[in-house]
Amino acid sequence: MSQDASGRIFGIPYNFERPSLKRLLSSYWQPGEDMVVETPFGVGYSLNLANWRSWLVLGLAAVMVYQEKEGGETSEAEEEPVDVIIEE
Repeated sequence: MSQDASGRIFGIPYNFERPSLKRLLSSYWQPGEDMVVETPFGVGYSLNLANWRSWLVLGLAAVMVYQEKEGGETSEAEEEPVDVIIEE
Protein backbone atom coordinates (compact mmCIF):
# COMPACT_ATOMS: atom_id res chain seq x y z
CA MET A 1 0.00 0.00 0.00
CA SER A 2 1.56 3.26 -1.17
CA GLN A 3 0.87 6.56 0.57
CA ASP A 4 1.60 9.97 -0.92
CA ALA A 5 3.57 12.43 1.17
CA SER A 6 1.69 15.37 -0.33
CA GLY A 7 -1.68 16.03 -1.91
CA ARG A 8 -5.18 17.14 -0.99
CA ILE A 9 -7.87 15.64 1.18
CA PHE A 10 -11.34 17.19 1.04
CA GLY A 11 -9.77 20.12 -0.83
CA ILE A 12 -7.28 20.93 1.96
CA PRO A 13 -3.59 20.60 1.05
CA TYR A 14 -1.16 18.50 3.05
CA ASN A 15 2.57 17.92 2.73
CA PHE A 16 4.59 15.60 4.94
CA GLU A 17 7.77 15.62 2.88
CA ARG A 18 10.83 16.66 4.86
CA PRO A 19 11.14 20.43 4.22
CA SER A 20 14.39 21.98 3.09
CA LEU A 21 15.36 25.50 4.16
CA LYS A 22 14.88 26.74 0.60
CA ARG A 23 11.37 25.28 0.40
CA LEU A 24 10.44 26.78 3.79
CA LEU A 25 11.62 30.26 2.82
CA SER A 26 10.06 30.15 -0.64
CA SER A 27 6.69 29.01 0.68
CA TYR A 28 6.37 31.84 3.22
CA TRP A 29 7.60 34.51 0.76
CA GLN A 30 5.73 34.41 -2.55
CA PRO A 31 5.48 37.87 -4.15
CA GLY A 32 2.46 38.29 -6.38
CA GLU A 33 0.47 35.51 -4.69
CA ASP A 34 -2.55 35.70 -2.38
CA MET A 35 -2.42 36.33 1.36
CA VAL A 36 -2.65 32.63 2.21
CA VAL A 37 -0.56 29.91 0.59
CA GLU A 38 -0.17 26.18 1.10
CA THR A 39 1.89 25.34 4.16
CA PRO A 40 5.34 23.87 3.49
CA PHE A 41 4.89 21.12 6.08
CA GLY A 42 1.73 19.77 7.65
CA VAL A 43 -1.92 20.38 6.81
CA GLY A 44 -3.62 23.56 5.64
CA TYR A 45 -2.51 27.04 4.77
CA SER A 46 -0.13 29.68 6.12
CA LEU A 47 0.40 33.42 5.63
CA ASN A 48 2.36 34.72 2.66
CA LEU A 49 4.69 37.26 4.23
CA ALA A 50 5.30 38.96 0.87
CA ASN A 51 1.68 40.17 0.91
CA TRP A 52 1.04 43.38 2.86
CA ARG A 53 -2.31 42.11 4.17
CA SER A 54 -0.51 39.33 6.04
CA TRP A 55 1.41 41.94 8.02
CA LEU A 56 -1.87 43.64 8.95
CA VAL A 57 -3.22 40.33 10.25
CA LEU A 58 -0.04 39.71 12.27
CA GLY A 59 -0.15 43.26 13.68
CA LEU A 60 -3.79 42.92 14.66
CA ALA A 61 -3.09 39.59 16.34
CA ALA A 62 -0.18 41.14 18.26
CA VAL A 63 -2.36 44.04 19.45
CA MET A 64 -5.06 41.62 20.60
CA VAL A 65 -2.56 39.48 22.51
CA TYR A 66 -1.07 42.60 24.12
CA GLN A 67 -4.50 43.90 25.16
CA GLU A 68 -5.50 40.52 26.56
CA LYS A 69 -2.27 40.30 28.53
CA GLU A 70 -2.48 43.84 29.91
CA GLY A 71 -6.24 44.16 30.37
CA GLY A 72 -7.12 40.60 31.31
CA GLU A 73 -5.46 40.65 34.74
CA THR A 74 -6.98 43.89 36.02
CA SER A 75 -10.51 43.60 34.62
CA GLU A 76 -11.40 40.44 36.55
CA ALA A 77 -10.10 41.84 39.85
CA GLU A 78 -12.00 45.13 39.45
CA GLU A 79 -15.38 43.62 38.62
CA GLU A 80 -18.12 44.58 41.04
CA PRO A 81 -21.26 42.60 41.82
CA VAL A 82 -24.33 43.44 39.80
CA ASP A 83 -27.76 43.92 41.42
CA VAL A 84 -30.57 42.09 39.67
CA ILE A 85 -34.10 43.37 40.26
CA ILE A 86 -36.99 41.11 39.33
CA GLU A 87 -40.37 42.74 39.11
CA GLU A 88 -43.49 40.66 39.50
